[in-house]
Amino acid sequence: MNKIFSEPLSTEYLKIKIKGLPQYLHNTKIVQLSDFHFDGLLLAEDLLAQAIDVTNQMKPDLVVLTGDFVTHNPQPIHQLAKRLKHLQSRAGVYAILGNHDLYFSHSKTEITSALTAVGIKVLWNQVAYPLGSELALVGLADFWSPEFHPAPVMNMLNIDIPRIVLSHNPDSAVVLKKWRVDLQLSGHTHGGQIVIPGVGSVPSWIHASRDKIPEFFWPWIPFIKGKWPKVVENWQWSQGLHQVGTNQLYVNRGLGTFPPGRWYCPPEVTAISLV
Repeated sequence: MNKIFSEPLSTEYLKIKIKGLPQYLHNTKIVQLSDFHFDGLLLAEDLLAQAIDVTNQMKPDLVVLTGDFVTHNPQPIHQLAKRLKHLQSRAGVYAILGNHDLYFSHSKTEITSALTAVGIKVLWNQVAYPLGSELALVGLADFWSPEFHPAPVMNMLNIDIPRIVLSHNPDSAVVLKKWRVDLQLSGHTHGGQIVIPGVGSVPSWIHASRDKIPEFFWPWIPFIKGKWPKVVENWQWSQGLHQVGTNQLYVNRGLGTFPPGRWYCPPEVTAISLV
């Protein structure tokens, strides 16, 4: 059972305009889930079950999972995979890995194998066409991985073909400005976890004011430990839809929750309609 406070699950509905989207793909529905951190503490079983049920009720054409299935030890992926195999989608379920999925040298192999065994296709610097040859799905290595090399993958695509790019860390959007990205789907930030209405996420605020925050308060602010480790540079993209150059970026708040919890930043299932 989750011992960390988390608000009720929220479903976010988006309509995303894709230039050159073929007529037969209009109103295609994609559901995104992200940042599970399945380890017996950071994600409640009932919340996970609800997220899977909500996803299936929407009868999506495609489901995408944007990384951080575990927190440190990869062993919990085997139990998580047994739950994720119940996800239903017309064109399948596709996934990428996040930084936490690479924590140990064997993590990538173990997590990829467990997901593959239940029919989830893991993309690592690869392109797939689950919805047909006129819409590419690109899955990139994690931004912090030494294998994050988008150029060979992006350059193989015909510039006229729309593409959706799965990239765990939204900071990668800066690099990806070099290429056409009709929609980038990311996670990683948990939305900042604590949001002050009218102000924004606390990490976004402290990123600009870090030298003014007494160390006494650090344990109460998500993502602060020791000497201000970098989670992202661009906290302004901590959640929601953003324009990055000519590209579109959407950042999912994730399902798992780090201490001290979530306030005004509920865990999220994202339902995306392409138009």
